[in-house]
Amino acid sequence: MAPDEVSTSTPGLEHLRLNAEPAFPNLSFSRMTVMTQPEDGTNRLFLALQPGRIMAFSNFESADSYQVFLDIRGLVSDRGNEEGLLGLVFDPDFAVTGAFYVYYTASEPRRSVISRFFVDRTTPDIADPSSEQVILEVPQPFPNHNGGNLLFGPDGYMYVSLGDGGAVGDPRGNGQNPSTLLGSILRIQPGGADAAGGYTIPEDNPFVGVEGFRDEIWAYGLRNPWRFSFDRETGQLWVGDVGQNAFEEINLVTRGLNYGWNIWEGFHCFSPFETSCATENMEPPIVEYPLSGGNCAVVGGYGYRGSRLPALQGAYLYGDFCSGRIWALRHDGQRITDSALILDSELKISSFAEDQAGELYILTFGGEIYRLQ
Repeated sequence: MAPDEVSTSTPGLEHLRLNAEPAFPNLSFSRMTVMTQPEDGTNRLFLALQPGRIMAFSNFESADSYQVFLDIRGLVSDRGNEEGLLGLVFDPDFAVTGAFYVYYTASEPRRSVISRFFVDRTTPDIADPSSEQVILEVPQPFPNHNGGNLLFGPDGYMYVSLGDGGAVGDPRGNGQNPSTLLGSILRIQPGGADAAGGYTIPEDNPFVGVEGFRDEIWAYGLRNPWRFSFDRETGQLWVGDVGQNAFEEINLVTRGLNYGWNIWEGFHCFSPFETSCATENMEPPIVEYPLSGGNCAVVGGYGYRGSRLPALQGAYLYGDFCSGRIWALRHDGQRITDSALILDSELKISSFAEDQAGELYILTFGGEIYRLQ
């Protein structure tokens, strides 16, 4: 389990030195977690805030106002630093169904909730907070490592990231226990928009009918997959998995694989109870970086497919929450061919976002939304 060697035979990303500029200088929001844009023809961006609100505003640099699209602060528990409204994705047919999905943490008992909401029938520019249909609930033993991302994949199914349940070192061994949904990427099909809620399991999920495995699991062995994305051209599933004490990692996740936690942290043996770590049936990360120099938690990003920054075309971008560093890499499907630090921003990066044009944004806990230039 050694890291890929990076090709430096041709000039590439290492020559890029980018800056971050405010994307919407007239807007400011607190504790942003996710931003997305549905294909509904309105050119609006939708921004989720950790305490439990979703804001909508026009995707123009000059935007100076916003609308509260949904307020579910009464449902959401954000008492833990990693709890709250963490995920948002729109139904692929949102323009027809008016449906969208959120991932939030709730209390009494502590749990992760994936729910569907609908726009208001009389005022379709806003959502109806009473329209909730619960799709899935997962008990959470501790207040951290919630994961929290939701996306529809190129195959039309919903993918969900769940952390190992929290505490330090995965004390319950959830990462290597596929009989729990924790520590995994799930792949499910929510019930139809006319259904009460719930979901079905795709028949081609890798562990359907396998004893000791939950059928919903697409991949497992993850610690805290806070943010993941699909490359809109290649379909590759990129996952940023937050590390424990020493290393952060980026994984290229594929069907049915075990990504090693809590036996491995990055390319390194983690378990304090082992003199050597098993490598059989363990998939190493694509890249790691150390928890040094102000780094603290990886934030998975996106493969860049926009037009503003042609030098980044096809590169995968990711960052660190504490240091604000942003890296880019290129991967040919087998190995990294180019990799570099492209910005040392000092921003408190909470998430990246992608609009319908493939342009990327940087969400922060400092209040502003940024873009690269």
